[in-house]
Amino acid sequence: MLIKEINITDRPRERAINYGINTLSNSELLAILFRTGTKDMSALELGNRVLQKYNLNVISKLTTTELTEIPGIGDAKALTLLAAFELYKRNERTSKRKVVSPEDVFKYLRPELTGLKQEHFVAIYLDTKNNIISSKTIFIGGLNVSIVHPREVFKWAVKLSAASIIVAHNHPSGDPTPSPADIEVTKALFEAGNTMSIELFDHIIIGENSFLSMKELGYI
Repeated sequence: MLIKEINITDRPRERAINYGINTLSNSELLAILFRTGTKDMSALELGNRVLQKYNLNVISKLTTTELTEIPGIGDAKALTLLAAFELYKRNERTSKRKVVSPEDVFKYLRPELTGLKQEHFVAIYLDTKNNIISSKTIFIGGLNVSIVHPREVFKWAVKLSAASIIVAHNHPSGDPTPSPADIEVTKALFEAGNTMSIELFDHIIIGENSFLSMKELGYI
C-alpha cells in the first residue's frame, strides 16, 4: 500500500507524533529515516523491501556501497541508516561503563562485533574500579601473535593510565570456541601485562549469540 493511500492518521509520521515512535513497525521506522521513496515505490514499500532482503542486524553491518546496491537507496538514504545504527552502538557502549563480568563485555561489544565478516580485535581499558576509560580496535583480520603484538595493545594502556585491560574479538563463524591462535595471543598478552604491571583481566571471544571467557576457561 502506498503511503498516500493510508489514512493520514495511520501514516508513520503521524502515528509517531500522536502515539510515540515505539508504536511503529521496523518498516515504518525505516520509512521515516528514508523520508521519501522513489517514483516506483513509497518510503514504506522501500522499507519493506529492504527488510525482506536483510534483517536489522545485517543492515547495521553493511557498508555504504553495499546499501546503495539495494534498488531505491542512494548515498543519502544509506548514510542516514548508517548514522542511526552508529548512534545506537555508541549509546549502547556509553551506557554500560562498568565491567564486573564477561557478560558485561559481551553486552558492551555485541552491537559492534556481531555479524561482521572479519575478525575485529578490540582492547577495553579500565581504571582501578573497573570503569571503562576507552576502547580501541587494535586489528582487523585473522589473529596471530605476530600481528596482534602486545606493544599495540599496551601502548594505549600507558597513554590512558589504565589499571587493567580486557581484550575481545569476534568469530565471524558465530562459534566462540577458541582457536590455537586465540590461546597463543592470550598467553602473550598475559605475560606482557605481568611485565608491565598492567593486568590482562580477560579475553572474551564473541560469537553470534554467545561468548566465551578465556579466564573462565583457565587460560589466564
